[in-house]
Amino acid sequence: MARAQRPEMPVVGFVEAGSFDASKARAAAFRKGLNETGYVEGQNVAVEYHWLAGRYDGVPALMADLVRRQVAVIVTPNNATALAAKAATATIPIVFGVGEDPVRLGLVTSLARPGGNATGTNFLVQETVAKRLRLLHELVVHPVARRRGDRMNGAMSAIGGKADMAFCGAHVRF
Repeated sequence: MARAQRPEMPVVGFVEAGSFDASKARAAAFRKGLNETGYVEGQNVAVEYHWLAGRYDGVPALMADLVRRQVAVIVTPNNATALAAKAATATIPIVFGVGEDPVRLGLVTSLARPGGNATGTNFLVQETVAKRLRLLHELVVHPVARRRGDRMNGAMSAIGGKADMAFCGAHVRF
């Protein structure tokens, strides 16, 4: 009796800039997302985790190795590693999470139609930090806003509330 050959499982190269301990939650969320879309690690997909722990000197060689072995997709939630993946391949899909504009970084041609082999999410970190700094400036320049909070109602809802105000070092009393 002939046995049917089982095709190899697709391999996902997951490249994280942080250490395993610092990135456990992100890896767990990634696995959960895989499961929700029908992929179960070890059953129908293999995931290779690469924890850089802040050491970027080996990233080009790591990306070249993933490309040489033809992983199914490279997942990288970091600007520098996403750029290294993009430089290493024009054919293997890249899924990124970046804190800057991916168009400006050169990862995609546009947000509406990324084109090429890269797609992902943008967390707009720079824009959020700029907004928080403007809010802090408002609090320093306008002491009435700092004491009463009446000028802050719209700004607080726009940036997430009291927790964000505390991030800026503001003490608002209502």
